[in-house]
Amino acid sequence: MIDKWEIVIGCEIHTQLLTKTKAFCSCENRYGGMPDTRVCPVCLGLPGAMPRISKGYVELGAVAGQALNCNIARFTKFDRKHYFYPDLAKGYQITQYDIPLCTDGYVDLPFRSFPKDEQPGGAKCRDKNFKGEDCIIENEGQKYRRVRVERIHLEEDVGKSLHLQGAHSYIDYNRCGTPLIEIVTKPDMTSPEEAALFMQTVQEILRYVKVTNGNLEEGNMRCDANINLNVWEDGKLYHTPISEIKNLNSFQKIKDACAYEAQRQLKEFMEDRQEFNPGFKVTMGWNDEEGKTVVQRTKNSFVDYRFVVEPDIKPFTVSEELISRAKENVGELPEAKRQRYKKQYGMTDFDVETITSSKDLANFFEDAAKKSKNPKRAVNLILAELLAVLNDKKQTINDVSITPGHIAELADSLEDGKITSKQGKEVFAQMLASNKMPSVIIKENGMEVVSDADAIEKIVQDVIAANPKAVEDYKSGKTNVVGWLMGQVMKQSQGKANPKQATELLNKVLKEL
Repeated sequence: MIDKWEIVIGCEIHTQLLTKTKAFCSCENRYGGMPDTRVCPVCLGLPGAMPRISKGYVELGAVAGQALNCNIARFTKFDRKHYFYPDLAKGYQITQYDIPLCTDGYVDLPFRSFPKDEQPGGAKCRDKNFKGEDCIIENEGQKYRRVRVERIHLEEDVGKSLHLQGAHSYIDYNRCGTPLIEIVTKPDMTSPEEAALFMQTVQEILRYVKVTNGNLEEGNMRCDANINLNVWEDGKLYHTPISEIKNLNSFQKIKDACAYEAQRQLKEFMEDRQEFNPGFKVTMGWNDEEGKTVVQRTKNSFVDYRFVVEPDIKPFTVSEELISRAKENVGELPEAKRQRYKKQYGMTDFDVETITSSKDLANFFEDAAKKSKNPKRAVNLILAELLAVLNDKKQTINDVSITPGHIAELADSLEDGKITSKQGKEVFAQMLASNKMPSVIIKENGMEVVSDADAIEKIVQDVIAANPKAVEDYKSGKTNVVGWLMGQVMKQSQGKANPKQATELLNKVLKEL
């Protein structure tokens, strides 16, 4: 009889870095293109070719480490990992083995990002040296699920296998030698939702610090999920064999694959009732069409990759200057920015999540907010108007020619009552099309609101005189007629009357009748 069971998940995320050249040669680091056109003797491992560390490679790795709260090694080296596979031309991969660049970091997943019925329940971290407490962290009233990062190491990517309708397979070596970091977590995640959110959070952070493009569909980021179960039966604890599900390239696939594999392992345990070998490991693939994992190969926990120190690249020190520069490049991360925006600008969770979805958009907003009298109006214009256009055209904030100054000036025009909200939409559309400042558009179109009390009162008196039936209805208690009369005032003023003043004057005149 099974007493209880729990899911145990650790992730290995491979992320391509945004260097101009490949990791150890001068070939261009770029996605796509005609197969096998961006290769050289170094990335193909031809005899006599000598690798060298590309400019910016180590520093970008250090930036990623700082962003994920890691310690950066002051001394490190590269190693060779030997294995034979068609996409690895030289028969070994240059990577880091026992002295990785980054160690002992963490990523905090906000509770609010989980659906209410899927929020973490306070599962214990499995390492008693981790302060012996729950992996639930509280910071300034916000709860987070902490996932520990064991290490981040530098390595090169391999070629890309192309399978055509099951008849033929080809290798594109353009990707060979692309600079990577591999982010390895502790087995701290206890649900498929946590695993998916972890990768999503890492993607967001690394995009923010401009380490990677993070495009899952292009293979910029890929996740290997290691999953097994702890099962308690009749008071005894069993560990199912670990399944490593390879190359998951979407958040939904991570959730689906882990959820399926957990149920598959539980079913297998219940059917076999055997004490599994915890050192046994199965490499799985995810069949998205059939919605199930498939076995690719099995292996014991010890695999002899014949690691040796890379003889063609000397071990090296990481300078304090490089580490300091990496720290400066990290800056304010998305979650810290969200909490600050909520305090500084009184924004909702939804607003800050949207505005901080990219660093460029957040910077655009903050510049507009600083220049405007009311930051809330600026954020409303960006959320309701600008993002609607960008989403419709499938563009980003970098694709528009208007500046934060345009948004700030339009926000101030609305704040000061110079134009109505309806006119604001017209000004925004013209501003986007012509790149003219709002004040110029307002002046050219004669849109400025009439705020002169005497002028507005005259319009109100004219409307009341022209509509005696509506006035009688008001006197008989039909107060809803006020809205209709207000519409007539705005119509007669051609939409230029200050709505607030016009409403106050209309109510005043009606009460005096």
